[in-house]
Amino acid sequence: MQNNPQISIVMPAHNAARFIAESIESVVQQTYCSWELIVVDDASVDETLNVVQAIAMREPRIKLIALSENGGAAVARNAAIAAAHGRYICFLDCDDLWLPEKLAVQLEWMNVHALPFTYMAYERIRENGQSVGVVGVPERITYNQLLKTSVVGCSTAMYDTAHFGKVLMPVIRMRQDFALWLLLLKRVEFGGGIQQVLVRYRLRGESISSNKKKAALYTWRVYRHVEKLSLPRAIWYFSNYAIRGVLRHHFTGLAKKIGIMH
Repeated sequence: MQNNPQISIVMPAHNAARFIAESIESVVQQTYCSWELIVVDDASVDETLNVVQAIAMREPRIKLIALSENGGAAVARNAAIAAAHGRYICFLDCDDLWLPEKLAVQLEWMNVHALPFTYMAYERIRENGQSVGVVGVPERITYNQLLKTSVVGCSTAMYDTAHFGKVLMPVIRMRQDFALWLLLLKRVEFGGGIQQVLVRYRLRGESISSNKKKAALYTWRVYRHVEKLSLPRAIWYFSNYAIRGVLRHHFTGLAKKIGIMH
């Protein structure tokens, strides 16, 4: 394996001027330096494009793609994946943050354990940066286990194109990251979870992922239309997803006791 392989970082952005500079700065501050950040502006109507352009002028590792029409996060992320030159593909949402050692720790961990798909524990923060708590992850996750509940935070995931090739996200408005992890896990025995907390996930009330009813609907669509599960299997996994979601969000103590939360 080559020394210091390049990592391509995928960042979709839509009306993200409030937080995107801080997110990009968390990439610039990485101790691992062989990276490219591909920001795809998804037809923003605020100052997002200007903010990214100003930063890119002084940091040549940042590439900017501007879409003329809003296509959603899957379209934006896929445009970045298609343009990526790195061996490794990872994801950072435009309001989340990485600690400086994130890339270095994750890449070394993947090499030591010979795993082509990994994810990490993360800290949840409010819009003002105040910590809400840490979300742990299982040490490994299989395809069937992930169907029950999505434990992979998008801004924590990384996959190796030397094993998978470039794998795009299914083009759906929500849960496209969940669908991608399932695609990857079909091709490996399991993905590996890193316990070190090096990602900060920002909770935003207006974000599309905050709409739980829509998230549930798109989870069902992933089961039936993307994964093409039979109706009985889809009902089984959706029931697990719903029950585990209630326990994780409203009965965290019990969820930790029975192993649903880590």
